[in-house]
Amino acid sequence: MKKINSFSMLILFITTVSIPITYASDLQPMLQKSGTVQETYSPGLGEFMLANQMRHAKLWFAGKDENWELARYELDEIKEGFEDAGKFNPVFKGTDLSEMLDKLIGKPLLEVGKAIELKDGIKFVKAFENLTNGCNSCHQATRHGFIIIKIPTIPPASNQDFSKKPNQEK
Repeated sequence: MKKINSFSMLILFITTVSIPITYASDLQPMLQKSGTVQETYSPGLGEFMLANQMRHAKLWFAGKDENWELARYELDEIKEGFEDAGKFNPVFKGTDLSEMLDKLIGKPLLEVGKAIELKDGIKFVKAFENLTNGCNSCHQATRHGFIIIKIPTIPPASNQDFSKKPNQEK
């Protein structure tokens, strides 16, 4: 059952996020004549949140396995995803999205970054819990409390090794 869930999640991610983004980039030659990608295709907030949910899970497994290089990368990707969400969806339900994200998850993101830099697994777990709670606080604030993020129990991608290899940084 767990294998099916991981595979289903991967397929959902690919079809929901990758195809629209690929489609938008394929339009680039046409857009040079007619306008910008943002004018033609503007991803909704859900696309960014789904991608960040995948990154959230990958960050957890990287940190849990003390693969700090991968954890740092996933954290940067999460930050970039939130920045892009604010750029493409500056106002959500009448609220400045960037301001709300900064207020609710800004500090937890910094805490996760500090734990990664210190290579401290105990601080990472606590900071990750705070980040997860921040995500849920944001969902509550936007009347999307039915979207509950939790610490993942199975890796989101069965084709990625999250453990640190001997040739990686120590």
